[in-house]
Amino acid sequence: MFRNQYDTDVTTWSPAGRLFQVEYAMEAVKQGSAAIGLRSKTHVVLACVNKSTSELSSHQKKIFKVDDHIGVSIAGLTADGRVLSRYMRNECINYSYTYESPLPVGRLVVQLADKAQVCTQRSWKRPYGVGLLVGGLDESGAHLYYNCPSGNYFEYQAFAIGSRSQAAKTYLERKFETFTDSSRDNLVKDALFALRETLQGERLTSSVCTIAVVGVGEAFHILDQETVQGLINEFEIVGEEPAPADETAAPDQGSSAAAQGPSEDVAPMDI
Repeated sequence: MFRNQYDTDVTTWSPAGRLFQVEYAMEAVKQGSAAIGLRSKTHVVLACVNKSTSELSSHQKKIFKVDDHIGVSIAGLTADGRVLSRYMRNECINYSYTYESPLPVGRLVVQLADKAQVCTQRSWKRPYGVGLLVGGLDESGAHLYYNCPSGNYFEYQAFAIGSRSQAAKTYLERKFETFTDSSRDNLVKDALFALRETLQGERLTSSVCTIAVVGVGEAFHILDQETVQGLINEFEIVGEEPAPADETAAPDQGSSAAAQGPSEDVAPMDI
């Protein structure tokens, strides 16, 4: 679809100063199912959409525990995400064994970004086709980072990646100023509402989403389906009144998603 004479090698620059292979890897992230992260002063919540290739198959795992204080949510090629999460887990174990203290989140993110950057500078490698939302808690507080296939990383108050993530970003941008002082339950609530925005009319149930939490006095863990469904049932009652406004906005979001065309088609290897 994008093929041209400058995209046959990851080390080949175009006259406009672009590396097309890296951009294609970033496009793979946009085609993956949505992943969302939010943080307050004390907690980080990660959420993702569970998508399966067919009605006969189960969904791929999209949220991974790295350590008791760090977790990651991915969008893009799940195989790449699984390998990178294993690398992060090993780094945490080695640091803990050497220094007898948990690895700071920022340091792990930099190491992960350096690993991704090497793949943009070697002709015999390819960039990782996965975006990672890294959430964690250390001595300096709660942190949420986004690691890009290009090797860049950014810290966010809240962020969304994957297909139809723009609808979730719009919701998060309206509410992000309240996240800093939010309670754990309110963060989970906002994560569910943002996740619902990415479904474009599909009903939100515990079977189509995964929620994970880490915070002060609370190790990283994934909430079970019964707990998530209970929260959805509780919050949907609260969300019934503003629903008409959301519905009016939905067609615009749908049309913008439709305008992207082929980017919404998920690659066979991507869940």
